[in-house]
Amino acid sequence: MRLTKTRRFIEDYAALPAQVQRRVDQRLLSLVENIAHPSLRVKRVRRYEGVLEGSVNVSYRFLFQVTAGAYVLLRVGKHDILGKR
Repeated sequence: MRLTKTRRFIEDYAALPAQVQRRVDQRLLSLVENIAHPSLRVKRVRRYEGVLEGSVNVSYRFLFQVTAGAYVLLRVGKHDILGKR
């Protein structure tokens, strides 16, 4: 699977501290290799059909959708990111 980043994801990512950006990069590599990797803690977002969330660390997560051949990265940020969608 390949990664596709939305404009919103790119903007969110740019606003993150460098240390968190590095962790996001690691988690996205894990996502491409194995969506079921335990550190990702991937689960469905109840409020939004077809949207999944993955964990970056205790404070940050990313939102994405699965399409034919790609993971579409929607947002990344603190846990309140859902309210900003």
